[in-house]
Amino acid sequence: MLNFIHRFRRVDGSASTFSFSRSLVVLQSDDWGRIGISDRGGYEELQASGIQLGEHPYDSYSLETSDDVLAVKDVLKRHRDCTGRSACMVMNFVVANVDFSQSALSGFRRIHLKYLYEGLPGKWLRPGLFEAYRDGIADGVFYPALHGLTHFCHRAVERSLRCADERGQLLQKLWRAETPYIYWRMPWVGYEYSDPDEGFMRTDVQAALIREAAQAFKEFFFTSAISACAPGYRANADTHRNWAECGIRVAQNGSGARIAPHLDEWGLLNLYRTVDFEPAQRAVSVKACVQRAERCFERGLPAVVSIHSINFHSTLKDFRGPTLRALDQFLSALEAKHPDLLYVNDGDLYEIVDSGRLNGSRAPVSVTVRGKTKAMNQRAS
Repeated sequence: MLNFIHRFRRVDGSASTFSFSRSLVVLQSDDWGRIGISDRGGYEELQASGIQLGEHPYDSYSLETSDDVLAVKDVLKRHRDCTGRSACMVMNFVVANVDFSQSALSGFRRIHLKYLYEGLPGKWLRPGLFEAYRDGIADGVFYPALHGLTHFCHRAVERSLRCADERGQLLQKLWRAETPYIYWRMPWVGYEYSDPDEGFMRTDVQAALIREAAQAFKEFFFTSAISACAPGYRANADTHRNWAECGIRVAQNGSGARIAPHLDEWGLLNLYRTVDFEPAQRAVSVKACVQRAERCFERGLPAVVSIHSINFHSTLKDFRGPTLRALDQFLSALEAKHPDLLYVNDGDLYEIVDSGRLNGSRAPVSVTVRGKTKAMNQRAS
């Protein structure tokens, strides 16, 4: 790791940024394993309690099913790059959910968690889901990465639970219906490393959360996480340092600026999302997404596509069907226009920067990596 960092760090201490000789496509997807509204029964229970649902796509966020995951796998397996490798999606997992029954025993004053390796909490049922994850990983079309222990800020949620005000009452309604939160309705739950009232958690607090999440990830996937994406993209230098100390090598960042991949002071390869592909939240123009990807290729940047797990859900609303049709068209268009295209995951990109090679389906493929000293910071259009 130190050799990797030193090779790309300049004498003045600044880290290199990178461009690539091939058209690289990365699919990054957040929120896998994170429960939402507990299917139709939970939806109706929340409405009966006075919460009017249906105003926002995330009012229909539940949890993927095994059929959802298998359908994604089938589409990705149909798409091949110039080496014969399948398209691959980086799946960022939340590795624990609220244990509602245990939390209820504390009078809803403390958060109790259930790790994914222990199963889903309460009445949540998803037969075959975990096996579907693992089948896709074994087929090389899914690449698991760490999103967090939870998605929300523990301190912010416990502060609200201890109050008898409107926030505390809303949380109790949701938890009785085995729904942890609906973020757009309650942004005061924050993100795991960031309290909306107090800012980023202290470094020791973040360190404990990250260590716990990294261990839970290893227990579930039988391997250590290499890539991480902070919930809500809320990460600071302390987050990156603690990630690095837990073996993370790639830090995923949000979209908005076309920034070249680069190493930070902790030796993490930072990747930035450049194509927002979110049909569940807004209409997607496949043509416009292809053009955004091509502008990345022109600058030697990977096209890093953001596509959250809600886009593949089907239990409360069929987001999956339209998304998979659009994704199929998008990938087909890229393959037709770019015969040198390579589908890569975060681990592949790290290896390419380190060695200049990608392990193709038949033989290693050479990729020229050019180091730059200043990140491109052009607004994405």
